[in-house]
Amino acid sequence: MNDIRTVGVAGAGTMGAGIAIVAARAGFRTIVFDARQDALDRAKGQTEAFLKKSEEKGKLSPGAAAASMDRWSGTTQIEKLAECDIVIEAIFEDLSAKHQLFAKLNAVCPENTLFASNTSTISITEIAGGSGRADRFVGMHFCLPAQLMKLIEMSPGLETSKESFERAWAFAEAMGQKPVATQDTPGFILNYFLIPFNNDAIRLVEQGVAEAADIDLAIKTALGYPMGPLQLLDLIGMDTQKLLCEAMHGLTNEPRAACPPLVRRMIAAKHLGKKTGRGFHVYGDTKMFGA
Repeated sequence: MNDIRTVGVAGAGTMGAGIAIVAARAGFRTIVFDARQDALDRAKGQTEAFLKKSEEKGKLSPGAAAASMDRWSGTTQIEKLAECDIVIEAIFEDLSAKHQLFAKLNAVCPENTLFASNTSTISITEIAGGSGRADRFVGMHFCLPAQLMKLIEMSPGLETSKESFERAWAFAEAMGQKPVATQDTPGFILNYFLIPFNNDAIRLVEQGVAEAADIDLAIKTALGYPMGPLQLLDLIGMDTQKLLCEAMHGLTNEPRAACPPLVRRMIAAKHLGKKTGRGFHVYGDTKMFGA
């Protein structure tokens, strides 16, 4: 039975904003923390637009968007997360940064607060080791875009208690998501395949094999994917893809996981993807996917 009522999300980027939508939409009081007020403002605006569009499309009942926003709040003060029953970390893929964040969270959150990480590549056990509460720490990898995808990869660390894992699992189901259990291994299920696959698509562009739009069309048409790999990469962001590659390649030494040079050039040119209006494709706005 789910005992979680208030959810904290640490990080107001693409993933954090999406996770917060999932929680607030499901009826949970949701507090989003980010050190940058502009990131919070952007996440709030994107969330309002997405929920309003969902209501217009009939995916939410009348008034549900406003009710969800009433449950959503943002803060630059980490102390506010002391009110949460669970805090889900959704910052960039850097072990040191995650350790610093969880050390601060451990100092302000009560003992009963469950910690979770949305990491897609870094070991849950390693992150939990710097959290101060490894027995109350769970991996919860939401799929991008979190507000549209139902899957959550649930991974226990070596010290995660059975009670904590079951508590997180019940919470995932209470949000209307579909949890699957994975072991604490690099990339879990999805990114074990996806990071090398996306890099292969990048290298096709790099080598001039085909244009990005044609690669995406081929993958969607022939394989039935709802989104092409280069469109997905634009949603992920080139800066995030670089970090994912570095983490995955560092853990596995898999050549296909190494960051393609084109990604670094795109970062230098600020062609990060949808959030900057240009990546492999050009965008007329920076609205959240699905809005």
